[in-house]
Amino acid sequence: MSEVIFNGSAGRIEGRYHQTHRDGAPIAIVLHPHPQLGGTMNNKVVYALYRSFADRGFNTLRFNFRGVGRSEGTYDNGEGELNDAASALDWLQANNVNASASWVAGFSFGAWIGMQLLMRRPELEGFVSISPPADRYDFNFLAPCPVPGLILQGGKDDIVPHASVASLVSKLQLQRGINIDYRTVPAADHFFGGQLAELRTHVEDYLSKNLLRSSLAVNQ
Repeated sequence: MSEVIFNGSAGRIEGRYHQTHRDGAPIAIVLHPHPQLGGTMNNKVVYALYRSFADRGFNTLRFNFRGVGRSEGTYDNGEGELNDAASALDWLQANNVNASASWVAGFSFGAWIGMQLLMRRPELEGFVSISPPADRYDFNFLAPCPVPGLILQGGKDDIVPHASVASLVSKLQLQRGINIDYRTVPAADHFFGGQLAELRTHVEDYLSKNLLRSSLAVNQ
């Protein structure tokens, strides 16, 4: 894992980067929770996502949004943070020009930003969204959702209501050709305290199945 600094629209952005030794490895960025509520790239769920992608062979980048840690700038109500995510993807792509696939993952606020990035960047092929805050942010921009993905939530989440996430999933699954894999970890709260191993099991299972499916499609 390497410390990296790259440029964003508000100045320098601080990140941590895992590089594989395999040419053509897929790439992924991982986005953290709300900056004004203590969210950083070192959040335990974010780190679990980062390790899951790295262990499945992705060149993986997690980073601090503007105004967090050593990242320059100030919180910008989501718009600036979306630009930060786009800058992170630009940096990752520039350092992996032969990447076989591009993914985005995010937790809570980071899930909302990540799913917006899907609409801006057509090269993204998949996503993992942990506890997307569908009760407090508008997800109607996913019309339609451009790619399939995994949505995972704790069964004891007392911050994001299950009904709001289930409603979001139902809307996305009505769209032709888009498969949303919606899973819950029954014993987990919003932050997956004591349940990070199970979170990783679900994420890595989903990644393995979809990487295999992509490989089979390429070879057909």
